[in-house]
Amino acid sequence: MGKLVVLKLGKGHFEQGFPVTLQIGDEGAPPAIETTGELPPAPEIPVCYTQWQQIYRRLDLSGRPIGLPKVVTPKATIADCEAAAHQLRDRLNDWLDARSFRPVREKWLEQLDPNEIIRLVVQTDDAQLRRLPWHLWDLMERYPYTEIALSLLEFHKRPTRPISLTPQVRILAILGNSQNIDIQKDRAILEQLTDAKVTFLVEPARQDLSDRLWEQSWEILFFAGHSTSQSEDNSGLIHLNQTETLTISQLKHGLEKAMERGLKLAIFNSCDGLGLARELAYLQIPQLIVMREPVPDRVAQEFLKYFLAAYAEGEPLYLAVRSARSRLQGLEGEFPCATWLPVICQHPAEIPPTWQQLKGAVEQSGAAKKPSATQRSIDSPPLSFRRSLPWLFAISLLTTGLVTGVRYAGLLQSAELKALDLGLQMRPKEPRDPRLLVVEVTEKDIQAQAKQDPSKPADVSLSSRSLAQLLDKLEPLQPSVIGLDLYRDPVGKEFPQLAERMKNSDRLIAVCFRADPNSNRPDVAPPPEIPTEQAIARLGFSNVLTDPDGIVRRHLLSMDGTQACPAQYAFSTQLALHYLAQQNINLEFKSDGTWKLGKALIRPIEFPTGGYFNLDGRGHQILLNYRSRKNRSSFSSLAEVVDRISLGTVLSGNLTPESVKDRIVLIGTTAHTASFQDYFTTPYTREPGGQDIPGVMLHAQMVSQLLSAALESRPLLWTGALWTETLWIGAWSLLGALLALYLRHFAVLSVASGTAIATLFGICLVLLVQFGWWVPLLPTAIATLSSTGVVFISRSWIAR
Repeated sequence: MGKLVVLKLGKGHFEQGFPVTLQIGDEGAPPAIETTGELPPAPEIPVCYTQWQQIYRRLDLSGRPIGLPKVVTPKATIADCEAAAHQLRDRLNDWLDARSFRPVREKWLEQLDPNEIIRLVVQTDDAQLRRLPWHLWDLMERYPYTEIALSLLEFHKRPTRPISLTPQVRILAILGNSQNIDIQKDRAILEQLTDAKVTFLVEPARQDLSDRLWEQSWEILFFAGHSTSQSEDNSGLIHLNQTETLTISQLKHGLEKAMERGLKLAIFNSCDGLGLARELAYLQIPQLIVMREPVPDRVAQEFLKYFLAAYAEGEPLYLAVRSARSRLQGLEGEFPCATWLPVICQHPAEIPPTWQQLKGAVEQSGAAKKPSATQRSIDSPPLSFRRSLPWLFAISLLTTGLVTGVRYAGLLQSAELKALDLGLQMRPKEPRDPRLLVVEVTEKDIQAQAKQDPSKPADVSLSSRSLAQLLDKLEPLQPSVIGLDLYRDPVGKEFPQLAERMKNSDRLIAVCFRADPNSNRPDVAPPPEIPTEQAIARLGFSNVLTDPDGIVRRHLLSMDGTQACPAQYAFSTQLALHYLAQQNINLEFKSDGTWKLGKALIRPIEFPTGGYFNLDGRGHQILLNYRSRKNRSSFSSLAEVVDRISLGTVLSGNLTPESVKDRIVLIGTTAHTASFQDYFTTPYTREPGGQDIPGVMLHAQMVSQLLSAALESRPLLWTGALWTETLWIGAWSLLGALLALYLRHFAVLSVASGTAIATLFGICLVLLVQFGWWVPLLPTAIATLSSTGVVFISRSWIAR
């Protein structure tokens, strides 16, 4: 149940102001909260409305305004109308923000939740107040499930009038005088209703209409044609045919009989209906929808189409009107202020029926009462909980099976990987890893080497001369290990000391490349100075695994060596193992294929796993848990997680001992030219401000992952077994089914489903951040919403 809010505007006028009473309560119950305030004098409000009304009625719009005064010249423009509308809106909101009215406004904000369904009934006898566009009150923008109705101050409680059970909603549709308008479209819209029985009276005589009201039962009375208000909105007139007009008072007895038989809603899809509404209010008609001003043909037709579609699908009457009225905004470029026209007029003691209730489900009365047996059968789930369980489990099982089958076929892999990327991007920043230093060869360094050594080939980023000078600077500062992420030709004879150092230095790790059939890249042999017998300990392959979308999400740790590239461990693995060995931490192998490295248990990926279903599982690979931090632009930066220094800076002597001692030093190029394209796409590349990262920085990320896991228990990314993921998806699918079983209103169910999906996303994000657990998000959300939809549709069908 939602909330009923009544805003009573007592006797007064715009020259003196109006006393105001605000009442708030649950739907169907007496008001629980009441507060008072006052709206101050505001004589400019009716003036602004009159100005807008005069301009609006001078627009050149095809409408249904027979009986209104015709103003031939001058014609008004759409811009004139919009300007007057803006002025009226501003004056209205200034008035509703007055100090004397603030107790009412503050009580509203304090007591009402924007996510609640709220019916706001404005009770007033003042004709000018009833004309105002109350939907422009700025509070309405904050409360998307609120719609406004008008009501008189004085009313009488109507006796309980039961509705007989019928399989269809019975509608009496009066198609009146259609001179210069097209009401056949109204008829076509009504004829499209699948669970309604519509009886059409086309330009009927007064006696024919009266007989139908007396002799048959109707739930809805509909009129399309010409109408107008008279006597300052105290009465109204409809044009039954081209020769006969009719006031509401002339149909009084027939309408009273129709209400005795169960008439609940009248819709006058015609012009200037507030006078009709006032007369019908005296007859205590439960609900009424009219147009406050002359209405163009197309606006009237589109409103009817949108309203009936939403109402028949299960939306509460007020929300169906708000939805249909809001959708008219798309027409306001041609028909200004179209959203102003539809308005509900309400008997305050009536609870608006749903479409299902119009088909004969409940009693309606002004006072709160115990639901009838029929009402309970519709307001509660169609079956008892115990009897519903097998049905719910069957739907959840079917939904889970279908989603899991689609997932195992690999059809969700791309979307699941993007969801993982989003989760990684949303993690909090992490500090720099102080154990690593990257010496980067920049484009400026390459240009400087070319000037110093013209014989250096253009495709060589680090000459032998520069490498020798660099190692001379680094090794005396006692780094833990040095990784050379560069493919090198043999050292020239003019640098024998460099060749000897590369041959004998046990702290220098070089790279080779294993031929990759996926990228057609050939083998790249290691530096010939590295002895073959030391290949296992001093060589690492630089191969990187990319997913089908080109993003690096996996970390290849090891694979069998080949003759061209005998390395068995990845470059990053070698660097991490050398560093940890100096701290007496060595790699251990478990019988199940798990690696134990310090505090870390490293389990290889077994395909299919997580969101991966169409990839090979060559080698020993895990998911790559990037370390990121925010740069100065507040974007994630993978290149700033370790200290960096350029080659030129090192060679110029600007290197401190503490920046090198006991650290892993990686040497690689970050130049981005045609000759050097060692850059990779990561999950962070496609977020705002993201960029590809150099290969040397990618290897630094991988080294940091291994060190942080082994020494600090920083979580590695992992996935659950397939059966646990299937249970997870099934549990959420069952939750979605339960929501649809117990939440009857589509709007409430939509909010609850959105909340459930947001909760699911939050849980998945927390598990990823805190424990490194990659939980399936997208398949779970699909299963949840699918089971919700299936149960909701099934429940609606059963209720019919």
